[in-house]
Amino acid sequence: MTLDKSVRFVGIADADGKLVAVAERKGLKAIMTPEERAQYAITAATRQFTRLRWEYLLGKIGYASSYYAKLIRATIPIADENSRLYYVMLLSFDVSAGDMVHGIITKKILPIVGKNAAKFLQD
Repeated sequence: MTLDKSVRFVGIADADGKLVAVAERKGLKAIMTPEERAQYAITAATRQFTRLRWEYLLGKIGYASSYYAKLIRATIPIADENSRLYYVMLLSFDVSAGDMVHGIITKKILPIVGKNAAKFLQD
């Protein structure tokens, strides 16, 4: 949450899509209810399985993102070297971050995920 002021939400879902950790920017009015967020996590985990399936042809996936009118969402798979999904990091950003989101993810978030991936994969 503290890596960039445009980060609205960070969540970690397990491979089944169950949210195991969430954090929101203080003072933020959430767009989704907790139930909608839980449904989104399940859907995001399912999508990650599909994306990981194509890594052998396309290369390792760093993240996937979607631009909505009210926010930008991104998902980062946390998988082992055999593309077995363990967790999915769910992120949302202020829509005003626009083109900066790629840099925030690749320069600030992915290095931390990579540095700590072994801890995630032990669980």
